[in-house]
Amino acid sequence: QVKLAESGGGLVQPGGSLTLSCVASGSLFGINSMAWSRQAPGERRLQIAHITKDGATTYDRSVKGRFTISRDNAANTVYLQMNDLKPEDTADYICVVDDAFSFYWGQGIQVTVSS
Repeated sequence: QVKLAESGGGLVQPGGSLTLSCVASGSLFGINSMAWSRQAPGERRLQIAHITKDGATTYDRSVKGRFTISRDNAANTVYLQMNDLKPEDTADYICVVDDAFSFYWGQGIQVTVSS
């Protein structure tokens, strides 16, 4: 059984910053890629950042230049540094892990950007 534990969400003012973390634990075979998705109320889930095992990154255009994904392979952890947050960034943020034979999703963590 694999567990993804997300942390770091909360309420922040527009223009502020937050860093999300996601730690994968359990019966892992060997993590390949890791990613963050988000889902706002009434909208589809959208992958916003992706990182390969070697550290290559891709971003959705809605966050490119403001968000940075990184990972610590030894700790099975992926991070999402979010800067210059906007009200439209308000959503549940979900960690995604590609572990060789299976994909795993976290339960999600709420980020609210509001003054």
